[in-house]
Amino acid sequence: MNKIKIQELSTPGCSHCATAKKTLEEEIKPQFPDAEIEYIDMFSEQGQKMVQEYGIMVSPGIVVNGELFAVGGLDKNKLVEKLKELSPQNG
Repeated sequence: MNKIKIQELSTPGCSHCATAKKTLEEEIKPQFPDAEIEYIDMFSEQGQKMVQEYGIMVSPGIVVNGELFAVGGLDKNKLVEKLKELSPQNG
């Protein structure tokens, strides 16, 4: 099985970040229980490194397995499709 790692870079008070987190927790996690989800403050040292590395200009930034997936919001259906590609047993 391929290990799936989802990282959400967010800023405090960001409504799009809160929506993305809710989607990840309530819809993605139950469907892909083996996926590791990490929440990172964009203003933290790790967050700043990732902002520079991926060129993230708006939050949230969503990174899947080290690849920038989305910025400024999260399309649940596109994320589900991506995770199905990475996780054949769910496809």
